[in-house]
Amino acid sequence: MKKLTSVLAIVAATVLFAFKAPEKKAETYNVDASKSTIVWNGKKVTGEHTGNIKFANGNIQFDGKSVTGGSFVVDMNSITCTDITNADYNAKLVGHLKADDFFGTDKFATAKIDILGSKSLGGDKYEINGNLTIKGITKPITFQATVKQVKSSVVAAADVTINRTDFDIKFGSASFFNLGDKAISDNFNLKISLVAAK
Repeated sequence: MKKLTSVLAIVAATVLFAFKAPEKKAETYNVDASKSTIVWNGKKVTGEHTGNIKFANGNIQFDGKSVTGGSFVVDMNSITCTDITNADYNAKLVGHLKADDFFGTDKFATAKIDILGSKSLGGDKYEINGNLTIKGITKPITFQATVKQVKSSVVAAADVTINRTDFDIKFGSASFFNLGDKAISDNFNLKISLVAAK
């Protein structure tokens, strides 16, 4: 009797294993540029500036448990400054950011983030690994993000710090020049809010 029970248990386990529900495959969600935002912030010895940049397009692959891939293109010509009220000074700063000293948008109109994979940090939090391309230079990047599915959309948020000198943007950098109180921080910050849908 015990032998028969054991055999039945093995058969039942085999059947359950064979017919277990397949794992959910990652699906592609396309960025809704009208609902997604990027806020930049750069600091200098005497203060800081902030503004916005827009997504051109992009997508993210998400299976509900992990971010498996994705690619995001940023329109560098869309850069604005939101903290300077003087129109002439505002235009001067934005023009300088678009010039070769900084992002050189005439030659490099877009920047790009390619997601290679992720590691779960628990709940909706993930460590994202990928490549960042600015001014035609590609460097590996790792940052934390929250990613969750809301009905048929994916909503993500990230706070990313980037060292601009990694992309040959050295203007005003104390790492290369003795500038005193005119130095500009090597790091700039991006606060990303992303909405993507099928």
